[in-house]
Amino acid sequence: MKIFYTLSIFLISTLAAKSQDRNTPSTPAGDVLPKLIKFYPNPATSFINFELQNTNEKDLNFQIYNFLGKKVYEVNNINSNSKTTVNLSDFYRGVYIFQLRDKSGKVVDSGKFQVSK
Repeated sequence: MKIFYTLSIFLISTLAAKSQDRNTPSTPAGDVLPKLIKFYPNPATSFINFELQNTNEKDLNFQIYNFLGKKVYEVNNINSNSKTTVNLSDFYRGVYIFQLRDKSGKVVDSGKFQVSK
């Protein structure tokens, strides 16, 4: 019985580690991509700040989607090292997804945050 218990714990911990690896953005070669956006506070109540970290990209597009996939906020032509504060007074309570896209429309960073009112 101890062997079964030990093997079960090993299997569960291995599967949990692999699922965390899938949620980390990476290149086809397996290199982990650095996060380009720092956001706080999370969960947010009245506002949330998004800071673009050091990047060489220019003219980026920042979008926020609600959990149903409807675009609720957008800022065009963001440059590196910029900060955006989003007022959440028109946002409902729930989970939102943000995406940072380059000129061609490719998603270069994304994440999710929670609004709790």
